[in-house]
Amino acid sequence: MTPTIRFATPEDAPAISALIIELQPFLTIAPDATGAEQFIATIQPEVIAANIRAENYRYQVATVDSALAGVVAVRDNAHLFSLYVAQAWHGKGVGRKLWDAARDDALARGNPGSFTVNSSTFAEQVYRGWGFQPTAEVQEMHGLRFIPMRIDQREL
Repeated sequence: MTPTIRFATPEDAPAISALIIELQPFLTIAPDATGAEQFIATIQPEVIAANIRAENYRYQVATVDSALAGVVAVRDNAHLFSLYVAQAWHGKGVGRKLWDAARDDALARGNPGSFTVNSSTFAEQVYRGWGFQPTAEVQEMHGLRFIPMRIDQREL
C-alpha cells in the first residue's frame, strides 16, 4: 500500500506523539529516556498540537488506511524539525516520501534549497543517502545523541 501524504491538523497530535514515543529508544541515549525529560516534554500531544497551529512549523503526515505511518515537520522553512516513521514502515520509502513533500513545500514557500537537521545516530545513513552532510561531530545534549547535518541543493 502507498501512504497518503497530507498536512497535519491538531487532531493528529495524539497519534504523532504516540509514534514518536514508540521510537524513543532509538532517539535517547538511555533506553528508558533518563536525562531526556526535556525532549519527552516536547513530544506530548499538547505541545505538538501547538506546533501544528504555529505559523513557523509545517507538519505533514503519511497515513495508510487512516493509520499514521510517519510524520515530518519543518521549522522556519529551513530546519527539518521532525521526521519519524513507524517501525512497520521502516525501509519502505515512507521517510523519503515525507522528506520530498516537506522539501517541496518549503521550496514553494521560498526556501532556496538549504536545510538543516539534527539527525539521530540511528538515522544518519538515511540522511546521508538523501545528500545531507554532517556539519559537526556527534553531539550529546538533554539526553539525546545527534549529528548536526545540512544539505544545500543549490550545490548538488
